[in-house]
Amino acid sequence: MILLDPAAHPVIGHRGNRAHAPENTLEALQEAVALGVDAVEFDVQVTADGHLVLMHDLTLDRTTDGRGALAPRTLAELRELSASARFRRFHDGADTWRGRTARIPTFDEVVESLPNTLPLIIELKTPAATAALEVAIARHGLQDRVIVAGFEAASTLPMRGGRVALGASTPDVARLLLPALLRRPVARPWFQAFCIPPVYRGIPVPIGGLVRGTRAHGVVTHIWTVNDERQAERLWAKGVNGMISDDPARILALRDRVFGGAATK
Repeated sequence: MILLDPAAHPVIGHRGNRAHAPENTLEALQEAVALGVDAVEFDVQVTADGHLVLMHDLTLDRTTDGRGALAPRTLAELRELSASARFRRFHDGADTWRGRTARIPTFDEVVESLPNTLPLIIELKTPAATAALEVAIARHGLQDRVIVAGFEAASTLPMRGGRVALGASTPDVARLLLPALLRRPVARPWFQAFCIPPVYRGIPVPIGGLVRGTRAHGVVTHIWTVNDERQAERLWAKGVNGMISDDPARILALRDRVFGGAATK
């Protein structure tokens, strides 16, 4: 899978084509695919009646016309909401979705609507969704084309040692910061990928050191959220693999210039 290839430079649609369409919707993900991304990234949570749905925030307020927490809502209740009500295009703030409505999709709908070979980065927003995601991955036969990540260690703990590639949790990254800064070798980690930001809570993350310290163990590094060409070039120069971008068309065009258009050499 390209997301685990240490020689690859994939461009990954962050919550789809988020700069131009409502995040974590079928429409945004399909737009990213149409642009030619190598993979898409999206976030999952679980409803009160056990359905996996795509949503980043634990609350509905920022991206929908709903209010309050997602977890107590049923799928039927979420279906009544607009997932595009608050969307504005990133670069100019234009309300390009006026008169159109996108809905909160289920995980099953997303998987069934995307190409059946497309790699996926799935972000668990809460450990409550882990069991349902494990079942869904097995049901759809996705084990060989996904990376599952989560900020909380508890989110991916039940999946460790299985067939699914996993991303480092925030505590895992924190434990590696000092060795990365001191250029010390690290023991083989349990995870297969970093899916991390270049800056965390205002503090620069030593990306180059993390790459150097874990590359020998086959760990790949994908960075979010990269929308600036100069930043992408600097990260690639540090040995980063993937760029997780809100505006993947821009980063795809850059890769065409830097690497001749191919995600792999």
